[in-house]
Amino acid sequence: MSKFLRNAALAGVVAAGAAVWAVAPRTFNDKRRNFVPSIPDVWYAHRGLHDAGSGLVSADDLEEYQGDGPASAQADATALSMAESGEYVALARKMALKAGYGSADVTGPLAPENSLAAFAAACEAGYGIELDLQLTLDGQVVVVHDADLKRVAGDPRRIEDLTYDELTRIPLFPNGRSGDLKAKPLPGAEQNPPLVVTPSRPPEGYYQHVPLFSDVLKVVAGRAPLIVEYKFSDNAAWTERCVELMEKGHALLEEYSGPYVIESFHPGAVNWYKEHHPEVCRGQLSAPATLSGNGAAEWAAGLLAFDWLSRPDFVAYDWTGGSSPQVRLTRSMGATAVSWTVRSSDELAKCDQYFDRHIFEAFVPDAR
Repeated sequence: MSKFLRNAALAGVVAAGAAVWAVAPRTFNDKRRNFVPSIPDVWYAHRGLHDAGSGLVSADDLEEYQGDGPASAQADATALSMAESGEYVALARKMALKAGYGSADVTGPLAPENSLAAFAAACEAGYGIELDLQLTLDGQVVVVHDADLKRVAGDPRRIEDLTYDELTRIPLFPNGRSGDLKAKPLPGAEQNPPLVVTPSRPPEGYYQHVPLFSDVLKVVAGRAPLIVEYKFSDNAAWTERCVELMEKGHALLEEYSGPYVIESFHPGAVNWYKEHHPEVCRGQLSAPATLSGNGAAEWAAGLLAFDWLSRPDFVAYDWTGGSSPQVRLTRSMGATAVSWTVRSSDELAKCDQYFDRHIFEAFVPDAR
């Protein structure tokens, strides 16, 4: 063998070894030493069991593909998604009513995503829950996904610029219908700058608003396992406010007696748990990315190249990437693979073999 071939082979071995080292999860001995529980084997309802918000399919989607001629494959798939989404919304409303939220004559959403009603509905239906934590202007830990309220309340203002008191007066999906994907913009929301102000008093009638994490924990009360995501606007930065969210979020979880695991796209957040609370089951969120389209940092994160920082117990990965070498490799070394977010029975059929747990919405999965 020539010197060039030997060097090339050696470089290949080193590269393979580095890849294995980078994506390796927490060791079995570390788990045993810290008495780390595994992530409970249940279906996890994305942002609760909700009748408005992310992932739902509207009638407008179906109308876009239907015409006078034969239905296309895309139309058929959309029609199936419509039927499954309708079943999901009906279940969410039924479970929210059973939990004591709203009434049957409410035409708007009873249980918008990441609301107390949506979490109560998931508990009633027997599902686990995935939810998202952020900090308000006054340092309160609230449960909300987006950095602003535009999609869920038609209000473009950011969570970090609003107090919790203000959030209690801003209804989720105001004047909407059950099954809506996103809220209609509030008057003045599309002006530049936006001309939206917080109402001086709460709206009349039934509504849900962004809740405190402490109130969510009281509603769930150990009835369902939780996947708690720490949410940041910049996963490449680590600031005092990031640390504040970690400390306040965990302080609430320390007082909570129900089962939970934590996850984040930010390797620093998962590493924070490795350093400060190794007894907690921790997960690294990620998704496929390209070097040209997403940049070097996101591309490396998609390859799980930062897992060496946090040594996660599970990897929560976009359902489309379950067959990727990095997910298969870390799973073979003991990491639990969790899909996000499966939104139809067709998507589940395509990814189920690659994952051990699933985060779902917009369809009702069969009991496992």
